[in-house]
Amino acid sequence: MSYQALYRVWRPQKFSELVGQEMVTKTLRHALMTHQTTHAYLFTGPRGTGKTSAAKIFAKAINCHQQTDGEPCNECELCQAITAGRLNDVIEIDAASNNGVEEIRDIRDKAKYAPTVADYKVYIIDEVHMLSTGAFNALLKTLEEPPANVVFILATTEPHKIPATIISRTQRFDFRRITPQDILGRMEYILKQKEVSYDDSALKVIAKAAEGGMRDALSILDQVISFGEDGQVTFDNALLVTGTVTRQKLTAYLKQVFAQDTSAALETIHTIVNEGKDAKRLIEDLIGYCRDLLLYKQAPKLVEESELGLLDADFKEFAQKIDSQVLYQAINILNEQQENMRYTSHETVYLEVLTIKLSQSVSQGQAKAPVATENSADHEEVVRLAKQVAQLQEQLQTLSQAGPKQVSAPAKRPRPSQASSGQFKVNLNQLLPILNKAKKENLLQLREVWGDLLNMLNPAQRAMLRSFEPAAASDDGLILKGAYPYLCQRAQSSQELQDAIGNGLSRLLPQAPSLHFVPKENWQEIRQEFYRQNQPQTEEKAPKKEEVAPIVLTAQKLFGKENVEIKAD
Repeated sequence: MSYQALYRVWRPQKFSELVGQEMVTKTLRHALMTHQTTHAYLFTGPRGTGKTSAAKIFAKAINCHQQTDGEPCNECELCQAITAGRLNDVIEIDAASNNGVEEIRDIRDKAKYAPTVADYKVYIIDEVHMLSTGAFNALLKTLEEPPANVVFILATTEPHKIPATIISRTQRFDFRRITPQDILGRMEYILKQKEVSYDDSALKVIAKAAEGGMRDALSILDQVISFGEDGQVTFDNALLVTGTVTRQKLTAYLKQVFAQDTSAALETIHTIVNEGKDAKRLIEDLIGYCRDLLLYKQAPKLVEESELGLLDADFKEFAQKIDSQVLYQAINILNEQQENMRYTSHETVYLEVLTIKLSQSVSQGQAKAPVATENSADHEEVVRLAKQVAQLQEQLQTLSQAGPKQVSAPAKRPRPSQASSGQFKVNLNQLLPILNKAKKENLLQLREVWGDLLNMLNPAQRAMLRSFEPAAASDDGLILKGAYPYLCQRAQSSQELQDAIGNGLSRLLPQAPSLHFVPKENWQEIRQEFYRQNQPQTEEKAPKKEEVAPIVLTAQKLFGKENVEIKAD
C-alpha cells in the first residue's frame, strides 16, 4: 500500500510537535537534559492524545547521542531505526493481546540482558490496564528491582484499573484532551503543507467531533478529503462524514418543541433522519446544544471559545429567552432516552417518543412557557414568599382563637425526604445511620485522598465528581453534596460511576464506603432533621425527680394544694 493515513504520516517525531501536552513535554525534556530519568513511567489519558507517540519520542531521545535540549535529532541511525520500528532494543507490546503471566515473565527474563545497540532498552506496554492480576504481580517484581539501563513506559486510557502498587513505582503523566483550538491549528498546518483547499467552518466541525483526540480528528479529516471532489474539504462534506446536525436545525427543532408545536418538531426530526444523520449522534448534539444554552446564560465567553466562533445571533437570542428550568428538564429527558437507545434497532421510534416527551414536559413541568420573562426569577421568589406569609397568617389566626391557655404545638417541618429537588428525592432512612456514625477523622481522611480519587477516574466521571464535595463520612458510608439536584440524580443512578468511585476508594482507604448524593440546598434541612430526631433522646435521659421543689410546697401552704398548678417552662 502506497497511501498512509494522515495520523501515521504526521505522527509527532519530536516533543515540540506534540500538540496540547506542554506540561508533559516540558517535564520529560528537562529530565533528559539533566539526566534525571527514572526506570518507569505511566502515561494516562484519553485515546488519541499522544501517549504512545510521546513514549517513542522519549525512547529516541534517551538513546540519541546528538540530542539538543532534550529533543532527538531524528537523523542518526538510532533515531531512524526507532522511528521505523527496526531497533530490537525498543520493544512495543500490546497488553490487550499479551496480557498473560507468561508474556510478562518473558519480558522480565529478557530485561536482565544488556541492550545490544542502544544505551537503554525501552519497553513500551500499551493498554497496560488489560494485564491480568498475575501479570501485574510479575511486572511488580521487575519494577521493584529494575535492571540497569532498562526503562518501562506504561500507557493506558483507564488508570483506575491499574493496582496502586504499580502506580506508586512509576512517574505518572496525565495527558489532557486536546482543545478544539489546538486541533484546528494542527489540521490547518497539515492541509497547508499538503496544499489542500479547505473551508474554515469544515475544520471547526471536525475539531468539535474529535472530542479532544488528535488521531480521531486526522482520521475524520482523511475521510472528508476522500469523500470530496478534487480532495477539497467542504462544510457539507464535514457534516455528512461526522453525522453532525447544523445548529440552525437544532435551534429550529428545540424552538418547535418548547413552543409545543409537536407536529412541526416531528417533521423536523424525520427530515434530519432522512438526510442520513445518526440518531445517537443527534441525541449527543442535542445534549451538547442544551448544555451550551445553559452555560451561555452564565458564561458567554466560555461557550464562544469552545465553539470556535460558530455561535450565530439566533443562538444568542434563543439562549437569553429560554428558561433554565426548561433546559434542566430537557437534559434529563435526553439522557434518559440516550440510555434507552443503546440496544435498540428502532431508533426513529425513540426519536419520535423523545419529541413528544419534550413537548409535554414543557406544559406539565415547572416551566409553563418555553420563554421566560425578564423577571421570572423574581416572580417565583415573590410567589414563594406569598405562600409563606399566608401560612404564617393562618397559624397566627389559629393561635389567637385557641386562647392563652391552650397553645397548640407548632406544626412539624416537612422532612427533606418529602420535598423533591427537581426529580431527586432524599432518602433520610439511608442518610441518618451514616450521620449517627459519622466521624471527623473519616471526613478528614477522605478529603486528603480526594484529589487522588479524581485522578483515578476517566474525564467524564472526573467532571461529574468535581461538582460534589464530601459532606459527612463514617466507616461504612459517605455523603457527597452537589450543587445541582439533576446531577445528584444522575450520579445516584449511574452504577458505572459508583463502581469507579468504589474501586478507587478501596485502594485509597481501608474499606470502600457506600455512596450517597444529596443537593446542597437540602443539606441544611437534613442536618436539622438529624438533630431533631436525636434531641428527644437526650431529653429523655434526664432523670425525672418526683420530689416537689420547696417553693412549690410554700405556695401550696399559702393558697391550698388544689389551687396550685405546676407548669413546665
